[in-house]
Amino acid sequence: MCQNQENNPPENPKPTIENSISGLGVPQIPMAPNSPIYCVAIVGQIEGHMILPPQNKTTKYEHVIPQLLAIEQNPDIQGFVLMMNTVGGDVEAGLAIAEMVTSMTKPSVSLVLGGGHSIGVPMAVSTNYSFITPTATMTVHPIRMTGMIISVPQTYDYFNKMQERVVSFVVEHSHTTREKFMELMMSTGDMANDVGTVLVGEEAVNAGIIDAVGGLSDAMAKLEEIIGGDPA
Repeated sequence: MCQNQENNPPENPKPTIENSISGLGVPQIPMAPNSPIYCVAIVGQIEGHMILPPQNKTTKYEHVIPQLLAIEQNPDIQGFVLMMNTVGGDVEAGLAIAEMVTSMTKPSVSLVLGGGHSIGVPMAVSTNYSFITPTATMTVHPIRMTGMIISVPQTYDYFNKMQERVVSFVVEHSHTTREKFMELMMSTGDMANDVGTVLVGEEAVNAGIIDAVGGLSDAMAKLEEIIGGDPA
């Protein structure tokens, strides 16, 4: 005899780590038991207004922004680490995340692992302090767009305005100068078939973009220092 499914509805599945990661990109586990430190991961390509192909590894900005809001509102969280390994992506989505991070009251530290390219640069400098591992790279280049564009002066004005938003943000939240950043952005001798500059580890620090070379232990120690009241 068949069981009546309507009279015996299936129980709602309990939330699992796997479901949280696949659905929201957020593992619902603390970094350590009763840890006051939260980890926000920025990996792959920053997905913005357009859904990227399923084979792309992406960070969806509509997942990150609620995380940041929850961190700001949670009295048990004292600070967070922004872990980054990204090729860049949607400019407005990346700037939205960067602007939100820099406007938060909770102490924050970023750590560039592998890469923090393109729009990942302003995201990396949006925290109170930034680190890059010795072998990680950062690509600084002008705003670009793929696909068909309307070749009129207004289009180029729009590109310039978008680029100015990125340049102004990076200069304001790092130790580099506008002249130095523009020089890196417009360099023609460092990249094949493109303009821009690839910075590796210490080079990003020497350019004034990142604060220091270091790893996870350095980032955690600095965050604890800031939480303790010494942001220098």
